[in-house]
Amino acid sequence: MKVLVDTSAWSLALRRNTASEAMPIVNQLRDVIINGRAVLLGAVRQEVLSGLRHVEQFTRLREYLRAFPDLEITNEDYELGAEFYNTCRTHGIQGANTDFLICAVAYRRDYSILTTDQDFKGFQAYLPVTLLG
Repeated sequence: MKVLVDTSAWSLALRRNTASEAMPIVNQLRDVIINGRAVLLGAVRQEVLSGLRHVEQFTRLREYLRAFPDLEITNEDYELGAEFYNTCRTHGIQGANTDFLICAVAYRRDYSILTTDQDFKGFQAYLPVTLLG
């Protein structure tokens, strides 16, 4: 099964000093990449590359991420993302549009999601998504 990797997992794995409690996620991401199962959305690419202070860091990370082509997103993905947003909001659950897009893309393709963002656990109560780990 393919795995849609969220910004939080990429960011954790790409830190210079990764804490020992973060290693399970980092190891999962490593396994997903080695097995050719990692999937990247353009919006996640943008989030990961945003906020880097040094041009050299940006360039190095951009080149690394280019090994992962962006998954094509369809109108149906965006529409389902909006439905998921509305469903969660109706139940008092807030989230970012990118997170709901990730949920929609993963659901429509039967992918799991690798994230450290606890919001996804809240979404899971109302959305048919699978979290890795």
